[in-house]
Amino acid sequence: MESQHYFSSQPAGPGVRRPLSVVLDGEQRDLVTSSGLFSPDGIDKGTAILLGSVPEPRGTRLLDVGSGWGPLALTLALKAPAAQVYAVDVNERCIALTRDNAARLGLANVSAGTPDDVDPSLEFDTIWSNPPIRIGKAELHALLLRWLPRLAPGGEAWLVVQKNLGADSLQRWLTASLPPGFTVRRADSAKSFRILHITRPAD
Repeated sequence: MESQHYFSSQPAGPGVRRPLSVVLDGEQRDLVTSSGLFSPDGIDKGTAILLGSVPEPRGTRLLDVGSGWGPLALTLALKAPAAQVYAVDVNERCIALTRDNAARLGLANVSAGTPDDVDPSLEFDTIWSNPPIRIGKAELHALLLRWLPRLAPGGEAWLVVQKNLGADSLQRWLTASLPPGFTVRRADSAKSFRILHITRPAD
């Protein structure tokens, strides 16, 4: 699998769009996908496990870190139509697809952009992410420390990480690196994936 989609703002090669039909929030959805991004042909196994494991999103400001073509962000928006959903990615093709797929589903509550497009003062009640493990440890750690400390008081984040790509060591690192009071636990294990649950205490 090519990894350049994880960190390239402009993927190599032309972006050829094609239809994509997937089940999101219990219904078949007709969307669009493209080459040059992660899992272009459907919902990858890790994301599917995350979607099957997490509870309903809580709060009014929700975040998807590493949106791809949008499966997590779109599901957040479908489940919480009164909330504002932020979808961040560095890949311009992913950002455009997430925006277009949200428009196809009539989801006006999705805002897709680069990390720098998000107001740095915002905090989030719920964060979902299938983080880009293959960008490398230093870059991954920087990414997670950019977003996870921005949980609002009482907020929670749910991450899916493959066991053989360092899920257990990442859990230990998060426990040691997040601000005081944050908790990190393994919420579930399924098909070689771990679901990590991070919470910030309520004020």
